[in-house]
Amino acid sequence: MKFKQRQIKNQRVERITTNHLIIGVDIAKERHVARAVNFRGIELGRHVSFENRNEGFVKLLGWMQDLLAKHNLTSFIIGLEPTGHYWFNLAEWLTQNGYEVVLVNPLTTYRNKENRDNSQSKNDFKDALVIADVVSRGYYSVYHLHGDVYQRIRMVMNNRDYWVKQLTSLKNRIIRLLDIHFPEFCRVFEDWTTVRSLASLKIFPMPADVKQLTPMEIVSLWREKGGMKRAGGRTGMEIAARLIAAARNSVGSNVGYLEARNDLKRLLEDYERLNERLREFEQELEELLEPLPEVPLLRSLKGLSTLMISALLAGCGDLSKYAHGQQILSQAGLNLVNQSSGKHQGKVTISKRGRRQLRKYLYIAVLTLVNNHPSFQQWHLHNVQVLKMKKYRSIFKLIGKLARILIGMVKGQKEFKSEMEQAQAA
Repeated sequence: MKFKQRQIKNQRVERITTNHLIIGVDIAKERHVARAVNFRGIELGRHVSFENRNEGFVKLLGWMQDLLAKHNLTSFIIGLEPTGHYWFNLAEWLTQNGYEVVLVNPLTTYRNKENRDNSQSKNDFKDALVIADVVSRGYYSVYHLHGDVYQRIRMVMNNRDYWVKQLTSLKNRIIRLLDIHFPEFCRVFEDWTTVRSLASLKIFPMPADVKQLTPMEIVSLWREKGGMKRAGGRTGMEIAARLIAAARNSVGSNVGYLEARNDLKRLLEDYERLNERLREFEQELEELLEPLPEVPLLRSLKGLSTLMISALLAGCGDLSKYAHGQQILSQAGLNLVNQSSGKHQGKVTISKRGRRQLRKYLYIAVLTLVNNHPSFQQWHLHNVQVLKMKKYRSIFKLIGKLARILIGMVKGQKEFKSEMEQAQAA
């Protein structure tokens, strides 16, 4: 079944009836502004300004109910512009009290601000009216309050992404210090995050610490202070000898030797602490995923890790509420767009108007599946060798296929089986 985005847009317009009061709310940190229109976009009543707290929300509700009674209307729909994180509390409060909330993209507000007065001016009162106006014409998305577990998964994923960025910054600072004071170290240890390399950085991080040692002494220090059970052997002795030779011929700077040594010690402590924190996040995600019924189905697609599944559920919420995989692509900003006019045919690209985290992990998930899953390997080879597609285009095509597979598994309550597995079962 083909997914018709046009049908969804028409349904949004049809939901606005003659009995609707349409509220547009411009969000700010401390005070919000609301204005109201009817289904034709005619403004009703005066605006209201209210604070971002319970008393302000009650004030907004009283103002809306007065307008309903005054104009003989029976229901209202509230449109919010999701500005930063300031809209969360209002949207949750309205939803929990049974009121219909929809969201208007800030870019839609920006591009429609000249519709009424042909002026590029912008302020809170005007934006609230523009939001109400675009909602009346169906330019909105429905706000769904995800279940507690999906919200908690999203919080953990957001926190994890923050600390991953901190860890990346920390790694860059460690590499910078080594490049300045011991550039030869990374030639001895191509990957400085290995156990032997980290032990060396803790015990003798600078060339001056290594010069006077023998290979046997270095191996003993790895074993005693570095906690390495298999520090020696021919491999250990060879690496120790190479490290000594590198230290004796090092061109690293000796300026600020003690300060650099102390700084590196602190950075390594932070590095281990952040790695431990990331392991805690993975454990939290495992515990949150365990009771969800769709997780065993998603795990049947070999190659989808706990992190990938968590990112998917954090960005999409309950997958059973989606009708088609195309909705996931739109949510992630992976829907295709182009600009064509007359004889000019524009380049087809992805919109990138969606959740960046979801877009990133969908891309990584497909790369992993192409490398490890037989079905995705076969589809990718067919795209590249038979259809003559560029590799990156094949990857984005397979992202769409993955989205449809995920929705199909959850909707049909069936595990994924490759064509070979289906043939064997038959």
